[in-house]
Amino acid sequence: MSFTRNETTTSDMFLHVYNGVSKEGLEQKIKELLTTWGYKLKGSEHERAIFEKGNHTVRILLGAFVKYSKISVCVIATGPDELKCEVRSLSSGMSGGLIGINQVKSEIRSLFMAFQSL
Repeated sequence: MSFTRNETTTSDMFLHVYNGVSKEGLEQKIKELLTTWGYKLKGSEHERAIFEKGNHTVRILLGAFVKYSKISVCVIATGPDELKCEVRSLSSGMSGGLIGINQVKSEIRSLFMAFQSL
C-alpha cells in the first residue's frame, strides 16, 4: 500500500489517494492509526466512519483546556487499484473559543501528515 497524492485540502478536510491496498485493508489501517491517536469509533453515517477524541460535554464546560475532536472518514474505491480517503472535521472548535478553533485546524493538519504515512 502506498500514499499516492493529496487531491484536496481545506482548513477542515483533506482527500488523499492510495493504491496497492484493498478498501478493507485501508479502513483497518485507518482505524489502527486513529486508535493510537486516542480516537474511538462512534459509528457510521452513509458509509462514513465517525471517530471522536475527548469529551464534548467537558469541552463545553472547560473550553480550550480540554481537547476535543470529531472527524468523519470515508474511503471510496475509484478504480481497480485506487482508493480515495476523505477526512473531514465534524467539530468547529467554537466551544473552545479562538484557541479551540485553532486546535481543530491543527489536528486536521497533523492528521493530514499522519495519513500520508499509512
